Amino acid sequence: MNAKKLSGANAWVDPDDAPELTEDFFDRAEIRQGNQLIRRGRPVATHPKKQVTLRLDEDVLAGWRATGPGWQTRVNEELRRILERNAPH
Repeated sequence: MNAKKLSGANAWVDPDDAPELTEDFFDRAEIRQGNQLIRRGRPVATHPKKQVTLRLDEDVLAGWRATGPGWQTRVNEELRRILERNAPH
């Protein structure tokens, strides 16, 4: 009376119907060692960031933070524009 019902069994799938394994597939694939997922980490940036300590006026910092998430990236972009504008030619 406690026998398993076969109606929920997975249907057989022909291996010839498997999707093509492309470079994109492998780029997004999980890497596992046995049953354990091995973390891949963050992608390597073309311009890696360096952590620094910088003292700013309180109102300047508050103003940038008030612009919302991503404010540090916007500060970086603005500093880059200033450097490019003032770079010796």
